[in-house]
Amino acid sequence: MALRTTVITGATSGIGKETALALAKKDHAIYLLVRNTQKGDRLKDEIITQTGNKNIFVVKCDLADLQSVREAADELKAKLFAVNVLINNAGGIFGEKQMTKDGFEMTFQVNHLGHFLLTIAIMPLLEKGQARVINVSSEAHRRGKADFDDLPWQQKKYSAWRAYGMAKLFNLYLTKALAEKYADKGISSFALHPGVVKTEFWGGVSGLLGKLTSLLVGPFMIAAEEGAQTTIYLATEPGMDAKSSQYFIKKKMAKSTVLSWNEANRNKLWDISKKLVSKYLA
Repeated sequence: MALRTTVITGATSGIGKETALALAKKDHAIYLLVRNTQKGDRLKDEIITQTGNKNIFVVKCDLADLQSVREAADELKAKLFAVNVLINNAGGIFGEKQMTKDGFEMTFQVNHLGHFLLTIAIMPLLEKGQARVINVSSEAHRRGKADFDDLPWQQKKYSAWRAYGMAKLFNLYLTKALAEKYADKGISSFALHPGVVKTEFWGGVSGLLGKLTSLLVGPFMIAAEEGAQTTIYLATEPGMDAKSSQYFIKKKMAKSTVLSWNEANRNKLWDISKKLVSKYLA
């Protein structure tokens, strides 16, 4: 392929936007998977203006709607021969418990299940492109525990931070599972912590939780451009195959929790996730 083809979710703001802009400058063909196509079109024009790279495309994809994810995957498969880089960047934290139209808790679906479906649905493209899959996780995974018996948060009191920590732990499980299952297809997989980035991401945290979050982490927040650097590094640095499955902070391998390496848990999550999205993979 003349160009490296990169697919990225959540690119209309924050580190996703900075990542897309930087990779466009490096002559990647960028497919922006966005919930709001008007914002996507504005970003497309902005990237083309700033970089001169006209290979920028917008695809509607709402991670909170699995049918939308399936349709985005179908569109990519209709347009592309291969994908070289998939960046599962979109995410969110939600101060109040919300359920998606698919019947799943919002944090679980937006941060994990939607990306799981997208990744598996476009696997033929990833295999042809010998792709790198990059999952934006977080140091919040250290607070995560895998509660497979109550993913909808129906039996226990909802906690935004515990739900988010579990979802970010699941990002690491997905990273390691992909590295194991698809290494023989030439696919490598990485996870990262971007830092505590000052972006619209925090818009889901309101009320007392929002005030506490602002007070506790506000002074440590970094700019989106800085937060994007590890993602850009993982998408472009040559010779990374030997580091597949690893977790990165500030462009260096870092230790994730012992729990994040639990093989039984990651296999269980894989099986549960595949069952939950099975009708969209038929």
